[in-house]
Amino acid sequence: MGYKLGYNNSNKYVTCSNGIYYFIRRVPTDLSDQYKSSKIKISLRTRNPAKANRCARSITQRLDDYWLGLRLQKLDIPAMNLIRMDVIDTDNEFRLSDALDLYLKLKGIDKDKTFIRTANRNTEYVIQVLGNKSVTAYSSSEAAQFRDWLINKGMGKSTVKRVFSSIRSIINLAIKEHGLEGNNGFLGTFIPDGLRQTTRKPIPVNVIKDIQQTCKEMDDDLRWLIALLSDTGMRLGEAVGLLKSDIVLDTDTPHLNLIPHPWRRLKTSGSERKIPLVGASLWSARRIKLSDTANQFAFPRYCNEQSHNSNSASAALNKWLRSHAPEGCVVHSFRHSIRDRLRAVECPKEIIDQIGGWSSSDVGESYGEGFQLSNVSDWFNKIVDFH
Repeated sequence: MGYKLGYNNSNKYVTCSNGIYYFIRRVPTDLSDQYKSSKIKISLRTRNPAKANRCARSITQRLDDYWLGLRLQKLDIPAMNLIRMDVIDTDNEFRLSDALDLYLKLKGIDKDKTFIRTANRNTEYVIQVLGNKSVTAYSSSEAAQFRDWLINKGMGKSTVKRVFSSIRSIINLAIKEHGLEGNNGFLGTFIPDGLRQTTRKPIPVNVIKDIQQTCKEMDDDLRWLIALLSDTGMRLGEAVGLLKSDIVLDTDTPHLNLIPHPWRRLKTSGSERKIPLVGASLWSARRIKLSDTANQFAFPRYCNEQSHNSNSASAALNKWLRSHAPEGCVVHSFRHSIRDRLRAVECPKEIIDQIGGWSSSDVGESYGEGFQLSNVSDWFNKIVDFH
């Protein structure tokens, strides 16, 4: 017997084709100029009717919120005829879009595409909800309204905080650079506890072993990338931006020499480190070194002299992992797993932090050159042998 969807307004937008559920909704006539098509069709990527129902409700709510914002922007400002033109503050007519341009001009130098895309997206959010105002014209109550809008979009607490941090920085820079009178309305906005927190699950060790074996059997560049991540705990962007010369095999302790490159910066100063190669990561490194000797990049599919595209790599790897790892596990889960695996063999926290390039709260740990590579390698061998 099939599952019957409980009735709600979003159900009428759900349809099933070849066992896969889709969300289909017509674009309102008054907003048709905003879209390239008269109909929105989104694959819900599930065969489960209950899950399709939940997804449809979320998409419906987000579309309704977005369309309301578009309609409000088209309305004339109420009581515009009552505004006193003599008190318009011409000194502060430096709008949020201008502030964004200034921010990217001054702080976007040598930053990657993600930094620029994030600043643009967050600014567009504010303009969509509150309008493109002078930077000091946004009130604290409007910032609270914007916070509620982000929460209604389904964003977790950490995501809301990141958006606010970005907007505060953009406005603060504009105020300082132009000596503008007024305050930043996005300062001090309260972000409530109890919001959904996005957590990434670690991948169980037995599943990691199976994935590594499958990678060796398939033996292509995507599987080399997964295998490299699985026994190193690297960030995906760090791995994608590697040169083959960063892979050092002709030594007593094979390792990666993780350093910044023009096409790939590192997240923090502590991210620059040497990572021993053992197990599946050593196999992967050897395969990479033997591949396409004319190309200097470890993963040329996703990296060149101008930039690295870790987003595309993430999408491809996560798509493959969905059928090989438990639900909720993504490529970044390998990084969570490596920390758990090191804990399981009682590796000291200082070494764990050094391996992953994690910052430590202990000031004393910032002194000295850190642990010897051979010492770190011993701990890696322990987790590879641990079951």
